[in-house]
Amino acid sequence: MSVRIDRVITSGTFELDGGTWDVDNNVWLIGNDDEVLVIDAAHNADAIIDAVGNRHVVAVLCTHGHNDHVTVAPELGKRLDAPVLLHQGDDPLWRMTHPDVNYRSLADVPRITVAGTDIDILHTPGHSPGSVSLHVPAAAALFTGDTLFSGGPGATGRSFSDFDTIIDSIRDRLLTLPEETVVHTGHGDITTIGAEKPALADWVARGH
Repeated sequence: MSVRIDRVITSGTFELDGGTWDVDNNVWLIGNDDEVLVIDAAHNADAIIDAVGNRHVVAVLCTHGHNDHVTVAPELGKRLDAPVLLHQGDDPLWRMTHPDVNYRSLADVPRITVAGTDIDILHTPGHSPGSVSLHVPAAAALFTGDTLFSGGPGATGRSFSDFDTIIDSIRDRLLTLPEETVVHTGHGDITTIGAEKPALADWVARGH
């Protein structure tokens, strides 16, 4: 059985540096009828659990530690009996939302397997120190969190972010993937590596 990708859109707020913004988040599920990996834990646990159904959850993996991507991570981990995974570089951001809850570090996890399909975990800092992207070669799919969107890189104007770093991550870890790779973003529409390359060339030039 081939791997399938499902999307759940949840709504809430992003909060950082004293500001609050209304946001819609993409929560992605990778798997089959038996097991699934949940990517990001945004706002509404019930909506995500409904999409999971009766499948075994391999993990709840947060692409980074901003509150809108980890809002309900501890709740999901408990209700789905699944580990919550996050790169330890984003520990300060995680603690802003969940000061007394621990997670399992992604720092030493290069790959996860779900539904017989390997998922490569790429450390792509810049939007945050611990941001990761997930590449699924067998499905020609990439999950970028807030590192890469349709139209350009993620925001770097707030605490714990850096423009040159995100440009390096995109150039060195993402633009090297096949152009037909479908990019599943943390917010908004999907795109492809090929579609983003022309615009990203300009961003890369600006970064250095």
